[in-house]
Amino acid sequence: MGMSVTISAATEQDAEQIFRLQYLCFQSEAALYGNYRIAPLVQSLESVRAEVDADCVFVARLGEEVVGSVRGHVTEDGAAAIGKLCVHPRLQGHGIGARLLRAAEAALTEQRGAKRFRLEAGHRSEGNLRLYRKVGYERVGTSQGADGVPMIVLEKEAGAYVTTA
Repeated sequence: MGMSVTISAATEQDAEQIFRLQYLCFQSEAALYGNYRIAPLVQSLESVRAEVDADCVFVARLGEEVVGSVRGHVTEDGAAAIGKLCVHPRLQGHGIGARLLRAAEAALTEQRGAKRFRLEAGHRSEGNLRLYRKVGYERVGTSQGADGVPMIVLEKEAGAYVTTA
């Protein structure tokens, strides 16, 4: 019998696995833009540890292995900024990313009072954009990442996560 993927809040012991997974998962994004200096690839392990400690961070586990992760925090305007969603390449396309998003959205609403959710995706990241639209996010604008990558900004209202199963 195979193991099931479980979603849970990250602990400080998960930081190193999250760091390594993030580095693996964002290689394809870097290749898409020809830019290997994107934020997830240059983030330090210490910075990941700080985010696990301060932010709302969830992981997907297959046994003891962290195979997915997402982070979020509430900004001054009451929106929850969600980012660095990643799922191990061998497990993509099985709904793990959507499950991670739902877990983060629920916690950010219930524990931190988020009124809406905001995330960004690179303008060429069709797979990511498709997932975000599927779970209820709508394009609200554009921005430019610190690394120079043009980004699409998407949002949805808090509470909408209940209907995106």
